Amino acid sequence: MKRLVLIKHLERHGCVLMREGGNHAIYLNPANKKRTAVGRHRELADLLCDKICKQLDIPPVK
Repeated sequence: MKRLVLIKHLERHGCVLMREGGNHAIYLNPANKKRTAVGRHRELADLLCDKICKQLDIPPVK
């Protein structure tokens, strides 16, 4: 899955960019204060995207 598709999905569900790191961007779900890292690759594995959504307590990308 494209990284930009995942980022748009996260933002649609209320997640915000907390900070940029060297290799990752940290996203925060303000509703439940959970956060996770999103890698900088153009393509991310579908299982990784599902795991990121699960860590932030939002529905998976369809």
